[in-house]
Amino acid sequence: MAYVQFSPALRDLHETISRLEALFPACGEADLVVLPELCNSGYSFCSKKEAFDSSEQIENSQFLSFLGARCREYSLDIVTGFNERSGNTLYNSAVLIGPEGYVGSYRKMHLFMNEKDYFCPGDNGLPVFQRQNAVIGLLVCYDWFFAEVWKILALKGADIICHPSNLILPGLAQQGIPFHAVTNRVFIVTANRIGTEGSLTFTGNSLIVDARGEVLSHAPAAKAHVDVVSIDLERARDKAVTFRNHLFEDRRPQDYEELLSMP
Repeated sequence: MAYVQFSPALRDLHETISRLEALFPACGEADLVVLPELCNSGYSFCSKKEAFDSSEQIENSQFLSFLGARCREYSLDIVTGFNERSGNTLYNSAVLIGPEGYVGSYRKMHLFMNEKDYFCPGDNGLPVFQRQNAVIGLLVCYDWFFAEVWKILALKGADIICHPSNLILPGLAQQGIPFHAVTNRVFIVTANRIGTEGSLTFTGNSLIVDARGEVLSHAPAAKAHVDVVSIDLERARDKAVTFRNHLFEDRRPQDYEELLSMP
């Protein structure tokens, strides 16, 4: 599996596609590639109109059509961040594309800073997708702070959680992602972006982390970078902590109900 760390062009889809075309050949050995958040539009909008005008519908997307062609060309799946328009509503989404086309999507639940001015919180839950030999879950950027969503995806059987991101807080997610990997025994691909838009500077340092929390790949902070890593999915399926402890079987959901009643 792989990530592509680069800088999408703000409100310039043709330029973004051109930049990706130059990077995709380096993904040739991967069967799963993860791209950054809001990859079809860029991030730092000045108005809701700018966000809306650079959005696309999943079923009629030039960007997803381009990615679908790359999936067929390289025989792989792609997860991308996506500025999704549904009617008059915008969602900050992650979309899974395969050689056969659109597979499924997740809409970001936890909106960060000015995203709240443009997007609605996700309303399609936390789906997982069976792809070849792996079960894939999707999260987006700021979702990483919330332990509950990682646990739900792991309990649904996710082997790999793909995490398109536009991170701006230096180092925080890169410290936290290995924790989520080891406490859920899942592989995580965090594909962050680089560059500056308006007052925001994105932090790069994309990651691939294995199911024991080991960092398998760590991108530079400010350069476009592609990395392909081989993984053993059985490491995500072995939930034994000791010969008497199991990550899921030792859970006590009946004792966690208090969490549901807290504001």
